[in-house]
Amino acid sequence: MPQSLDDIAADLTAGRTDPVRLVERALDRAAGSEAVFITLMPEPALAQAHAARRRWAEGRPLGPHDGVPIAWKDLFEIAGTRTTAGSRTRHDAAPAQADAPVVAATRRLGFIPIGKTNLSEFAFSGLGANPHFGTPTADLPGEPRMPGGSSCGSAVAVQRGIVPAAIGTDTAGSVRVPAAFTGCAGYKASQARYDMAGVFPLAHSLDSLGPLASSVADCATLDAAMRGTAWRRPSPEPGRFVVDDAILDDPLLTPPVRAHFADVVDRLSRHAPVRRQRVEAWHRSREAIATHGWLGAYEARALHLSTLNGPNRTLVDSRVLSRLDGAARISAEAAAHLVAIRSGEMQRLRTELDGATLLLPPVRHVPPLIAPLEADTALFAEVNVATLAWTMIASFLDMPGVALPTGWTAEGLPLSTLLSKGSGGDDALLAQALWAESILRG
Repeated sequence: MPQSLDDIAADLTAGRTDPVRLVERALDRAAGSEAVFITLMPEPALAQAHAARRRWAEGRPLGPHDGVPIAWKDLFEIAGTRTTAGSRTRHDAAPAQADAPVVAATRRLGFIPIGKTNLSEFAFSGLGANPHFGTPTADLPGEPRMPGGSSCGSAVAVQRGIVPAAIGTDTAGSVRVPAAFTGCAGYKASQARYDMAGVFPLAHSLDSLGPLASSVADCATLDAAMRGTAWRRPSPEPGRFVVDDAILDDPLLTPPVRAHFADVVDRLSRHAPVRRQRVEAWHRSREAIATHGWLGAYEARALHLSTLNGPNRTLVDSRVLSRLDGAARISAEAAAHLVAIRSGEMQRLRTELDGATLLLPPVRHVPPLIAPLEADTALFAEVNVATLAWTMIASFLDMPGVALPTGWTAEGLPLSTLLSKGSGGDDALLAQALWAESILRG
């Protein structure tokens, strides 16, 4: 894992490092890491690093992180770069004329984008495989494992120490799952938290953004930067927790994940109230998705319909194509019904949680091996659905969530705990996640 943003800021302030050195090292590591980046930006990144070095020398940095390199999922418009969305169908997309607002906001504080990271094609998979640009892998013991999707490149860029933080998108789990599979901290915000302009969409009703980093504090720092607010150290707050045993009564919840989660709940309960409660909004939302289909799939198909019906169809990953084709079964009436159900269940959830934070594992299993999934399309589809099962429901309810690395299996694979609140509870969530991190990592 990389240095924390606070540590880098301290080194910059003390003159122990400088922006040029930071960016050169990040670019060198990025160039040597297969399939993590789709686009690197060495010339503009180094030019910005030299400008930041001059500002530090003159005593006028843009902020404590002026000159820190970061990476962006290749869904964000960055001036002068093509946005591929991880797809060969966008080989002729025109370069962006301007930065997406969230990118521009971080630049104003001195963060330097060094490149755009790999992702599942169109951001439409929870496993992170990409046949066009390769599948990035985290540094984990044993045979290569899926990095989690769709923000796979952003997670691996952090886990491999290429950059201290990277930004992803999340529609059904695309920040929380790769964070869990790589041992990073990942924060998926409520939908309304950021300006979504200049971000290539998947499903407008569900798309959200969020950073991946080595700690919750770093995620909070990037969150503030993306919103254009002044940097400040967040204050940890304990708060209250909820555990729903009915969610955990799931035969697909694997023994290592179950045992670890029970230990996490036990440790937290020694320091803060944890109540056992059935969360009806969660179960009603799960039933709605099972009955009517996934709203995100319906909207994704509508977005890519011209590709599905045009000559570029043959360029699309067959596994993504199958999911998009399958969404044709969801009618416009069913989609409208899901939208109506969603609104009601979001309100129900806020009432049920009453300000508390829902605890559960983000994924019911550890990161799966790549080789069996690449060899069996049906198995890939089955594991993909299983991987997204819980984060998808949280997205339907627009729950901001922090996937917090909280342990390791005996084989050295990462284990994670997901903290989620009702829509709009982001500030309280980040404060509580900071507190939980201090307890669980202590």
